[in-house]
Amino acid sequence: MIIEQGDPRDPASVALLEASHALMESLFPPEDNHYLSIDALCVPEVHFFVARDGNETLGCGAIKQMDGYAEVKSMFTAEVGRGRGVAAAILNRLEAQTRALNLPEMRLETGNTLHAAHRLYARHGFKPCGPFGDYKANDTSLFMKKSL
Repeated sequence: MIIEQGDPRDPASVALLEASHALMESLFPPEDNHYLSIDALCVPEVHFFVARDGNETLGCGAIKQMDGYAEVKSMFTAEVGRGRGVAAAILNRLEAQTRALNLPEMRLETGNTLHAAHRLYARHGFKPCGPFGDYKANDTSLFMKKSL
């Protein structure tokens, strides 16, 4: 498995992102879905990565450069990639990119019922925090951060 910079408009990436968006829309009300559109992932301040095994795209993740931190966005692993360390490998690559950008902190917003994601982030040193940026507290979001 390799983790490399990807193009959100690549058909394999689009398929992953659309599956992620559909899942979030099935679990949370529209006002609590904070995913970035494919176009919003194609701007210079967003660094998008994919996990591949041969020609198969197993997962994706991104960071968005903010003022003083990087926000983790678009983390998703395809069913075929689950249980294979895909998400952990992507998160490690996102952390390396955050460090390369000399940003001192990573932050994220995730759904309160996404327990596997909570465990992943906690294993990687993320701690609960309050809302940040333009986020507002709500009943379905969990906010986390990690100092680097």
